[in-house]
Amino acid sequence: MEKERHVLVVFPHPDDEAFGVSGTIASHIKNGTPVTYACLTLGEMGRNLGNPPFATRESLPKVRKAELEAAAKAMGITDLRMMGYRDKTLEFENDQALANMVFGLIEELNPSLVITFYPGYSVHPDHEATGRAVVRAVRRLPIEKRPKLHCVAFSKGHEAEIGPADIVHDVSDVWEQKFGALKAHISQTAWMLADMEKQISDDNPDLLAHWKKERFWTYDWDNDKVL
Repeated sequence: MEKERHVLVVFPHPDDEAFGVSGTIASHIKNGTPVTYACLTLGEMGRNLGNPPFATRESLPKVRKAELEAAAKAMGITDLRMMGYRDKTLEFENDQALANMVFGLIEELNPSLVITFYPGYSVHPDHEATGRAVVRAVRRLPIEKRPKLHCVAFSKGHEAEIGPADIVHDVSDVWEQKFGALKAHISQTAWMLADMEKQISDDNPDLLAHWKKERFWTYDWDNDKVL
């Protein structure tokens, strides 16, 4: 993995980072690259309350904040930004204001790489709004000064439109950090981890191989469709 000047990760919810990019984050930190994670909400409208439930609607924001901090620690992140937006409302935020927020982070940090969701291919309205805001912010810079923009995509049939992933990171050597990040978000991942641990104990190499690969698409500026 190439050493970067600074990596800025922008996602809307606690646990968005854990599933698809926590190994990549841990790898960058292991390489000596500073990483800033800007998490826009606390995921307070999440449907999962633990399995068995241990959170309530009232306590979930505090629970998820603590889980996010624990996940950041597992990955080695020391610059965690909680941006204070409300879960499931980002699609209703002013587009310009969201882009201004991201642009402010870019001006402050001068990242050489930004990681976010791919607009149009990330399913959840909050994911889409976040990805669009990042694209709008990066687009303000002259082409030669733009950081690389690596995006996570997982909508059904996305590869038919944007092709296979441009970048695949093998994060086997930081698997413990990735699993630690997943486990930190236990209110949201308990159901999945129980099944994963069983399959791992049953020696399912295909499952481990899947989780130890993280896939990214470089944003296609030539076919930029974000308005």
